[in-house]
Amino acid sequence: MINLTINQGNRVRAVERLKEKGVLLPTFGELCQPEQISETVKDRLKEVGLWEINPLNLFRISWKNEPFGIGGRYGRVNYIEVPECLTGVKARIFGLVGKWFPTGAHKVGATYGCMVPRLVTGQFDPSRHKAVWPSTGNFCRGGAFNSALIGCDSVAILPEEMSRERFEWLMTMAGEVIASPGCESNVKEIYDKCAELRATRSDVFIFNQFEDFGNYLWHYAVTGPAVAEVFQQERALNDRLAGLVSATGSGGTLACGDYIKQHFADTKIVAVEALQCPTLSLNGYGGHRIEGIGDKHVPWIHNVRNTDVVIALDDSAPLQLIRLFNESTGQDYLAEIGLNDDQIASLPLLGISGVANLLGAIKTARYFELTEKDIIFTVFTDSMDLYQSRITESRKAYGPYTREDAVRDYHRHLMGQSIDNMLELSYYDRKRIHNLKYFTWVEQQGKSVADLDAQWYDWPDYWIDIQKQVAGIDAAIRDFNHQTGLGGDI
Repeated sequence: MINLTINQGNRVRAVERLKEKGVLLPTFGELCQPEQISETVKDRLKEVGLWEINPLNLFRISWKNEPFGIGGRYGRVNYIEVPECLTGVKARIFGLVGKWFPTGAHKVGATYGCMVPRLVTGQFDPSRHKAVWPSTGNFCRGGAFNSALIGCDSVAILPEEMSRERFEWLMTMAGEVIASPGCESNVKEIYDKCAELRATRSDVFIFNQFEDFGNYLWHYAVTGPAVAEVFQQERALNDRLAGLVSATGSGGTLACGDYIKQHFADTKIVAVEALQCPTLSLNGYGGHRIEGIGDKHVPWIHNVRNTDVVIALDDSAPLQLIRLFNESTGQDYLAEIGLNDDQIASLPLLGISGVANLLGAIKTARYFELTEKDIIFTVFTDSMDLYQSRITESRKAYGPYTREDAVRDYHRHLMGQSIDNMLELSYYDRKRIHNLKYFTWVEQQGKSVADLDAQWYDWPDYWIDIQKQVAGIDAAIRDFNHQTGLGGDI
């Protein structure tokens, strides 16, 4: 459960800080259904850029932003359907698009979900604490951005081998940027740095996405309904919501699967990881290059008992496909095989982990022999705006992208994507994965065995009790806004 105990002294200071900065906080309900947001806020957003350091952009932590860099209000959920000539399967595959969040990635939502309960209860005091955002990439970007919106100093922690674009942007946004050793899968090194900060500094408040149920709740309350809404818009009478596919990452996006299963019980929840670091599938370890999905442990907030399938995906596939999707030669070939101009123009909406999610959806469709009556959802967490340096590195390493490269990548990684390295989970497969939490969270991070057992043996009540906290958090947000005197206006 999220601790909602109020620290009155800190809360008074937090109220004064946000009043001074003119910060009105949106509820989870408003981010899910922006029609609830006041017309005053909507009108003011017409003047605000999507990435601008303006507290109004807290209200853009939604899947329903109009897809404009400046001046957008709200519309439908941002999503695309991937055409059959690209997937090679009959099942329809849809991806929610993360590019139109502030920072260009949906992780800004997870950071808000972690921050706002601590802010409105006074556990986190932005006038005294620096907000620490441990991450393998986009979470610390979103955290640094949200910290700036409320006038708070921040510390970003991410592995030193992450893309150059991430570090360059963070240098302009976060007060401190700490490069921890290793690559995407070196999460323990990030935890070690957090432990060092806790032991040596009294001015930090650490928001750990891998254990913080605010991350889980934002996706449950906002991403889950967005998926359901698109399904209702796109389905025919007898269509089935067959699968929800997401890279494991922090376990946050997978939480929207909990919402989906409660409304569409037959949906399969599919977790994607890198074959080079097969933690869920083989209790494995290693390094990989699918940026944004950190691993080598099982997140505390991952509801393992609700997960149906694990896919281990070779990291070479998304790295080669981003060239097919973004190099002009690759796009020319895709036009030859039947994609229209709009479909080709949408492909840069998929970053590296987005391509991995797409491949996981294709493998799911093939494994379960899905038909045109089946719909699969996934999430395109960020766009190629954050990975252009990876294209440049590939050109230097392998030379210009040729038509022969495009033919090879299309047929090998899309048309030839097989059902290898997939595990349909039995009860004891799930329990094996759940038990891996012991080594990170009990031995290293101080969780209790009783809490670990509760996640398994009190299922599903343990998770339902957490989900019920959304109403209490929204009530606390509204009361906090009332205390600032901003109410529903600014």
